Amino acid sequence: MSRPFNVVFCGSPRFAIPALEKLLASGFVVPLVVTQPDKPRGRGLVLAPSPVKARALELGLPVSQPETIKNNPEFQSRLSSINPEAIIVVGYGRMIPQWMLDLPRFGNINLHASLLPKYRGAAPIQWAIARGESVTGVTTMRIDSGLDTGNILLQKEESITSGDTAETLASRLAALGADLLIETLRGLQTAEVPPRPQSHANATLAPVLKKEDGRIDFHRTAQETCNRLRGFQPWPGAFTTFRGKNLQVWAAQPSPRETAPGELAVQGDCLFAGSGGNTALELIEVQPEGKKRMPARDFVHGYHPATGEKLGQP
Repeated sequence: MSRPFNVVFCGSPRFAIPALEKLLASGFVVPLVVTQPDKPRGRGLVLAPSPVKARALELGLPVSQPETIKNNPEFQSRLSSINPEAIIVVGYGRMIPQWMLDLPRFGNINLHASLLPKYRGAAPIQWAIARGESVTGVTTMRIDSGLDTGNILLQKEESITSGDTAETLASRLAALGADLLIETLRGLQTAEVPPRPQSHANATLAPVLKKEDGRIDFHRTAQETCNRLRGFQPWPGAFTTFRGKNLQVWAAQPSPRETAPGELAVQGDCLFAGSGGNTALELIEVQPEGKKRMPARDFVHGYHPATGEKLGQP
């Protein structure tokens, strides 16, 4: 770049770290990193920084953690004094107020982990896998007042493999997105990246995950359940009940076996749960309530489930 290009970086999750690192490695100046306040984590509920804060401090970057940003004169004054040419937003976790949208000349640039307008919202990676997509990607867009509705700048596709979980796919998309972000900023400098409006009629949503999203509905096909199991990693995963207690399912695969939805079938060391569409879910690794994860064969020998018993019963 011919001259310093100041950007404020707003982000919180691990997914955002490659983008921050790539900005610095590519010569951009980051005078401030904005992230969520420290939150209690773990069994002891000890306050812990966001992954972005931890990395920013390692990199020697100034960090701000405002409790609120919409009506915060001190924070607004600080950003105004920096006068950034762009504000970069990657999984920050807050709606950006109008005063921030109006501040930089290149706008607020968001890196989003889907091919917008598909999967607008908080969990695009998880829902893309859960809904059986074979292709997803990353998008850079100029943020407006809506939820992921702004004009698209650049996009890049990424295949979803049959073995992908939300964690493995997020790692690849984070690296892909970091490169796309740099390409976007350089293209904006040279006016070679014209924004284009999204097709709102084709939009789909990727809402915040809830614990209940992980509950297995055995009327879905086995493939649909496997997709959700892979997509909802590490949380909420996939779970049901066995003999009235929680049973977490860590690994499973579809089977063409015909068994009534939710009904168990034991065949040697193998365990199947009937599912919709004349399919069955072969349970490969499970975790009974209060116990460690175990392969299905250990569960079969330890709990002696009977063919015809039902999962998902209270």
